[in-house]
Amino acid sequence: MDEASDHVVEVPTRVLVESMVREDGTIDAGELYAVANALGMTDQQVRLCIRRLVSDGQFTQHGRGRRAELRATVNADTTIAPDADFVRLMFAQDRGEAPWDGIWHIVAFAIPETMRQSRDAMRDGIIYLGGAPIQGGLYVAANLWESHIADLASKLGVSDHFTCFTTTNLRTGGTDDPREIAARMWPLDTIAEGHRRLASVARNRLARLRGAERPDEAELLTIAVELAAEFTRAMKPDPLLPPELLPRPWPGTEARTLVAECWSTLRALEPQTARPRLFRAYADVISDALSGPHFERGQ
Repeated sequence: MDEASDHVVEVPTRVLVESMVREDGTIDAGELYAVANALGMTDQQVRLCIRRLVSDGQFTQHGRGRRAELRATVNADTTIAPDADFVRLMFAQDRGEAPWDGIWHIVAFAIPETMRQSRDAMRDGIIYLGGAPIQGGLYVAANLWESHIADLASKLGVSDHFTCFTTTNLRTGGTDDPREIAARMWPLDTIAEGHRRLASVARNRLARLRGAERPDEAELLTIAVELAAEFTRAMKPDPLLPPELLPRPWPGTEARTLVAECWSTLRALEPQTARPRLFRAYADVISDALSGPHFERGQ
């Protein structure tokens, strides 16, 4: 992949709008359009997205055009906020505070055809939590996940249809070597490439943030949205395997270090008044993960 192309971040229009919600639940349309244009979006794209979100009851709109104000409703959701527990785990792993205990965590489920939608949602949720399929209805993870699985099953109404267990003796595909199993179960090359791209984007944005000229507010907001979108894209498929199971060096470690430096710099540059919730969702969560108490297994 060309190095220059790594610096271009594709941000869905809806993600942009969600990212621009300020602490008081409002969006300044002028700021929204300015960032959208910096990301290569047209005004028409933004207008259509706003119209859909208002129609869906996610936002209300007051005024027109760039002078309008949008307000998030109680029904508004977000797809870009990071999971604080996962962020905390990934930085603890990078610091060597979450070594693998040699235990594989396994879940099996058999959900009837009459509950197909719940069955599909259960499978997707297990994969989101870092699971990999061993065979039909049987998934493995390397991290403690039982409470998350139980919460997922309860939410979907399938608590009677799953079983969790652990083992230190897993053999699959003709091998019982943990690193070989990890390489077989998860698409590590693809995941690594996503982290390399994230590192390239973060390195470029960090250079801009630390440049001789202070970025204006629109550029700061644009960089924040780009970092959040690329971080989400890289982390979503990552099962956060313990370092003992990963190739060395693992590009995720460098990518997260650069992202943390970016958010630290953004936090220092961005005015605290009317800042987007995005800053709390990332800058604060990452800062807490880096400076908080040591990670303990089971947390």
